[in-house]
Amino acid sequence: MKTVTVALGDRSYPIYIGDCLSTPELLLKAIPHLEVMIVTNTTVAPLYLNKIKQALEGANKSVEAVVLPDGEQHKTLDTINLIFDALLEKPYSRKVALVALGGGVIGDMTGFAAASYQRGVDFIQIPTTLLSQVDSSVGGKTGVNHRLGKNMIGAFKQPLAVFIDPAVLNTLPKKEFAAGFAEIIKHGALHDEKYLSYLEANIDAIFALESNALIDAISKSCEIKASVVTQDETEQGIRATLNFGHTFGHAVETTMGYGTYLHGEAVAIGMVMAAHMSAQLGYITAEDAQRLSQLIKRASLPVESPKGMTAVQYVDAMYRDKKVDSGTLKLILLKRLGEAFVTSDFSKEDLLRTLNHFCH
Repeated sequence: MKTVTVALGDRSYPIYIGDCLSTPELLLKAIPHLEVMIVTNTTVAPLYLNKIKQALEGANKSVEAVVLPDGEQHKTLDTINLIFDALLEKPYSRKVALVALGGGVIGDMTGFAAASYQRGVDFIQIPTTLLSQVDSSVGGKTGVNHRLGKNMIGAFKQPLAVFIDPAVLNTLPKKEFAAGFAEIIKHGALHDEKYLSYLEANIDAIFALESNALIDAISKSCEIKASVVTQDETEQGIRATLNFGHTFGHAVETTMGYGTYLHGEAVAIGMVMAAHMSAQLGYITAEDAQRLSQLIKRASLPVESPKGMTAVQYVDAMYRDKKVDSGTLKLILLKRLGEAFVTSDFSKEDLLRTLNHFCH
């Protein structure tokens, strides 16, 4: 068992990485409340809901569950109301803990519900996809999508703890695993070139779910994200670099329809585009951009823009992004492999040159 700490003063919390689901003592210790509501989805519930429920009930906790539809297209205010319905029908007081059992969509919606229900209740994360294990379960970003923009409605809400059990990845489709690996690549690209080299050398072992390589990759990614979140919890500065590839990627998701591309697939496309623009502006070499693209390709992730998506559609979606400030678009680019930065020091023509390179 490895432990990474997100150091936020009296709101600090542990991320446990290892055989978490077979050692429920840690889970029970993290939930001080007698009343628990598990939030999961139709895919994860048949696999893990009973195991978690029985562990909690064995400690004399009162446990209910709400099972939501699966998929990014259901990450909406309408769906989150199903959580509020379940909480209010009981009804639960503020002394309830929510348990997010699922991928990033479940984690984001459960966290938002926890931030909102009676103005705030506790929650914990049990992420069941690689993407949620290395990214969305850590750092307290929660929320839902709107038809005009991804994650535009939400709140910062830190969990009490995060429990990452790599064993759950045995049931994860390879396409979903690859999508999660996109976020792992992102952490190397924006923060640690040596980590990027490690991923290049160990990608086959990681995709084969070899325990040591997988735990090392998950742990390192969590360490990088925890370090950045500790410095900038509410994304006023350095935390924005964690969105490397996301402004382009969110444009893909918004334009093509949520769920058409997995989030990690859209981010993979976005990283290739951001790296290309970084090279175009003279920050990194074309060889560096190609190196990143090649690693993304080795992970069976897309490196080309969706067919038929135009530069105008990208621009339209990107200028509705959260990183637009008073009409000025900010992008996360690379100074070098292993160092990202936030900039608005580019022209619309610079952006269009990159977009037109990918849009055919």
